[in-house]
Amino acid sequence: MPATLTDEIAAAAARLVVDEGMEYAQAKRKALRSLGRSATRSTELPSNELVEAQVREHIALFCADTQPAELRALRRLALVWMQRLAEFRPHLAGAVWRGTATRLSAIHLDLFCDDTKSAELALINHGVDYDVASRPGPRGGEVDLLSLASRSPELGETVTLFLTVLDHDDLRGALKPDAQGRSWRGDATALQRLLDAEGPA
Repeated sequence: MPATLTDEIAAAAARLVVDEGMEYAQAKRKALRSLGRSATRSTELPSNELVEAQVREHIALFCADTQPAELRALRRLALVWMQRLAEFRPHLAGAVWRGTATRLSAIHLDLFCDDTKSAELALINHGVDYDVASRPGPRGGEVDLLSLASRSPELGETVTLFLTVLDHDDLRGALKPDAQGRSWRGDATALQRLLDAEGPA
């Protein structure tokens, strides 16, 4: 069965995600341009699930010897920050949670706060430098996206963390699974179970 344009975009985007550390949305747009196409209403961009499937294939083919250790290092660093930010009910999302991260991947934590400014105050009180941007929220509108850098001793380099600041009420719909029954995010207990299942390095 010949590949559709959507399949081609997904495969090209997956290469950008793995090889350049791009986020899915940016990778899909760049993949479309790299194929000499422009976005139109008839252009069907691949879903994140389709891109993720291609990412898993790419990792299996080209990164199978290095990716597991890199993923474990990122998960351990994520757990450190989840413990530091425990009062904000942190949940790990993105490639580090889903198991497709490499050393180029950022760590994405969703914080569910009673007061959306309290997370910023906690970073300030701990002397952590961070930047503030915004992203679309789960209920429409924009939510704060805090970014900071943290050193990973295991990787020997600095990793970017993105903290999405959400309302406590958003937690109710945060754990719904994808079409394959896999969760999109997990709390510190769930992450520790993954690390325990992986065994020692």
